[in-house]
Amino acid sequence: MLVPVKWIRDYVNINIDTEEFADKMTMTGTKVEKVEFLGKEINNVVIGKIEKIEQHPNADKLVVCQVNVGEGELVQICTGATNVSEGDVIPVAKVNSTLPGGIKIKKGKLRGEVSNGMLCSAEELGIDEHFVNERSKGGIYILNDMENLVLGQDIKEFLGLNDAIIDFELTANRPDCRSMIGIAREAAITIGEKVKYPEIEVKACDEYINFDVKVESPELCMRYGARIIKDVKIEPSPYWMQRRLIEAGVRPINNIVDITNFVMLEYGQPLHAFDLNQLTTGKIVVRNAVDGEKFTTLDEVERALDKEMLVITDGEKTVAIAGVMGGLNSGISSNTTSVLFEGAAFNADNIRSTSKKLGLRTEASGKYEKGISTELSIVGVERACQLVEMLGAGSVLRGTVEDCPTKQFAQTLTVNPSRIIKNIGIDLSLDGFVKILEDLEFKCDLKSDDEVVIEVPSFRLDIEQEADIYEEIARIYGFENIPSEQLEGNATAGVKTPVQKFMDKIKDTATSIGLYEILTYSFVSPKSLDKIKLPETDKKRDYIKLINPLGEDTSVMRTTMMPSMLNVLNTNVSRKVDTGLAFECGHTFTPQDGLPIETNHLCVGMYGKDVDFFVLKGSLETILESVGFKNYEIIPETNNTTFHPGRCATIMYNSMYIGTFGEVHPEVVDNYNLGQRVYLAELDLDLIFDNSDRTIIYNPLPKYPSTSRDIALLVKEDVIVKQIEDIIKTNGEDILEGYNLFDVYKGSQIADGYKSIAYSITYRSKDKTLTDDDVNKVHQNIIRELEEKLDAKLRSN
Repeated sequence: MLVPVKWIRDYVNINIDTEEFADKMTMTGTKVEKVEFLGKEINNVVIGKIEKIEQHPNADKLVVCQVNVGEGELVQICTGATNVSEGDVIPVAKVNSTLPGGIKIKKGKLRGEVSNGMLCSAEELGIDEHFVNERSKGGIYILNDMENLVLGQDIKEFLGLNDAIIDFELTANRPDCRSMIGIAREAAITIGEKVKYPEIEVKACDEYINFDVKVESPELCMRYGARIIKDVKIEPSPYWMQRRLIEAGVRPINNIVDITNFVMLEYGQPLHAFDLNQLTTGKIVVRNAVDGEKFTTLDEVERALDKEMLVITDGEKTVAIAGVMGGLNSGISSNTTSVLFEGAAFNADNIRSTSKKLGLRTEASGKYEKGISTELSIVGVERACQLVEMLGAGSVLRGTVEDCPTKQFAQTLTVNPSRIIKNIGIDLSLDGFVKILEDLEFKCDLKSDDEVVIEVPSFRLDIEQEADIYEEIARIYGFENIPSEQLEGNATAGVKTPVQKFMDKIKDTATSIGLYEILTYSFVSPKSLDKIKLPETDKKRDYIKLINPLGEDTSVMRTTMMPSMLNVLNTNVSRKVDTGLAFECGHTFTPQDGLPIETNHLCVGMYGKDVDFFVLKGSLETILESVGFKNYEIIPETNNTTFHPGRCATIMYNSMYIGTFGEVHPEVVDNYNLGQRVYLAELDLDLIFDNSDRTIIYNPLPKYPSTSRDIALLVKEDVIVKQIEDIIKTNGEDILEGYNLFDVYKGSQIADGYKSIAYSITYRSKDKTLTDDDVNKVHQNIIRELEEKLDAKLRSN
């Protein structure tokens, strides 16, 4: 928020250097972002008057001006400006003057004519031409219409360029600071001064107000007040008011509109001025809009409203969107002769919602959505009426009309001052404690050392509990004055939880086998479930929708990680990456009453020349083995529409579904423009964690040698390797050390309906060196069982 220091000086005596003041404000919690000294580089620039203009004898586009700068003798200055005339009062940069940007003005000649200075434009003085009169734009700054012009007076002093503007970075919980008086209150407590509030007195004329106000939506409008001005004269506001508005970042428009903006900046209370002649019914009705209602705002844009929005009407037509912007049908114009000033307190959440829905954010809506005390609404209207009388802009009618369906009662807190002082760790008396709060305009009743009853001022909407009083005492006492203390207590080493260690092991193993870790958003598009061909009845379509999404692509919380993985693989394919091997450990979300269920999942995706179903299967087995997850079953899956029929499997454990892996369905591959076979897996890591045995058991190195046997079996196509491996494990007795599938083959040498499966089986005894007879006995038993139970036959070729 931009705050001209000269404006703050109207309410508090700032008798210290501006830089020091800014530092002190930061230390008490009102952070200063930047301090800008407007006229710091301007020197020896004064007010002058053009007495005579003659054509330059040697240049068609130059004129020679004789300028009176209050020193008796006229100063000759050559200029090419076309907007000056004899009698104009203008800024004059004298010889040896300086301007913003390090520009130095020296005596010189232009086409043979002496020029002792320069006539200045607003831009050359650091003033945005957006804020000056039309005649001054693109040329010399014409000061004719300004009051109290004194030739020779320093231009910085006259234009108010001799002070600073402070840019404060305000937190959202301090709406009371979003005004000049709010900053003045903080300044007063910071430098030990008192606030001088404006003395508001409205004289008013003899005519009484005859108008009616009715609030039909009391939950959205807590208070609405109005006063009427007649005999209004629309004209520019005085320079001092324009200058304050400009330095605070608001463009001057005319005296009536400028008064409403001035009060908004001064008190933090937005006001609105209606052309009373356009309110033909003699009343104001505050109500909810009608769904689909069309309304054209002051910016000449027609907007569609809904029933959640609050509008101001004259009982027949809508004239403003409450707290956001007025209507084109009731705005102030050069023909306005009577004005109604509105001051209201609106529901902050409703204003924020309305502003966002309409895509319309204004200075007023920005203040309302942070929260405003209901006490300010009438104060703001009274102040505006006072300024109308001060500027001679009209006559104020006697009386105020208002409707106040929801009153704001003073909030009280009971706190323990001794505990607060002790916990902050400062040396502060109870009287000092009370004084800090009273200087902040709290009312205090000190009952005892352990109890003080505090009445919170109406403008401090952020004070809700004792913790807030801690903050007030600490920041005003001075954080820099709180003594440092050594930490007490026993230090403990931070350790990872079992779940964190489990996740680390998963990631370490995955990267060790060549997979690359990725990280994707938990917010996805609902259309992603269509792209992976998820059935309409699948429970994964029961997702959680975000209330405030950035867009449709991030509008729901994911129930599966597969679409995110496929998007990443698509990116790699589109960038000509030949092989993609990726994994992600992330969360999926299932709705329930209250917070959603958040589940840890592992998703693996891969494609490439040397990648197939068994590469994916082996990767998963390696990962599961590393965390001690055993005795699971891999069962063929034919009904999962995301995967290729017959090339998909489900991992089960004690009848619990752990996950699915396999080759992605060709239609899904096309949906993601992958153009090749892709393999995908998704596992429930929470179930794996709960059912894994991560106990490390020491096994000594074997003392005796091992021996191995290879077998190649012809089996029917519907036989799965798990059936073979179960028979090997069951009949291996105590000498079976391990087995390894190393070949699956179907070709011209194999009969239709059959396949060849080859295993290498390793035998070892813990007690002795095995003989051929020892091994042959067990090995032949395994072969016999395979022949009997699976109709398997040893291959001979």
